[in-house]
Amino acid sequence: MSNQAVREKIIGEGEIAPDFTLKDQNRQDWNLAEHLKTGDVVLCFYPLAFTSVCSTEMKCVSDEMAKWTTKGAQVVGISCDSFAVLAEWAKQLGLKQPLLADMHRDVCKQFGLYWKDLNVSQRGTVVIGKAPDGKGKVKWTQSREPGKAMNFEEVLAWLSQ
Repeated sequence: MSNQAVREKIIGEGEIAPDFTLKDQNRQDWNLAEHLKTGDVVLCFYPLAFTSVCSTEMKCVSDEMAKWTTKGAQVVGISCDSFAVLAEWAKQLGLKQPLLADMHRDVCKQFGLYWKDLNVSQRGTVVIGKAPDGKGKVKWTQSREPGKAMNFEEVLAWLSQ
């Protein structure tokens, strides 16, 4: 467990995004700073794999991957599930995007999307671009109720800014 404090509210627009490295569903390291070198990154936090809204949301991201890549963005899912669970979920649903295992809850806490009552991530989206100094700068954020999926067109609109 890190010494990072739990952020009480979601990270704000204009703030520097904390860099992190997590394992993806293939047990490969995925680092935010590395991926920002090629374009914007959309972090899609969700509570748990294999639940209805999370499955629908991540399946839609995967099915519409061309819309994201056309905007020069990479979309990743982040939950507190293990990489083994995420690998099976990706296989069953045919998901193409990286799914990151925040098993220690450090990243969701740093981004202000920790759901303490259930010890999982809240549902939320964070769009990060690269600042002139090379660090990740938050362009847009949204925290949503557990049963409310993201509005893809709204997120895509922020990628154009």
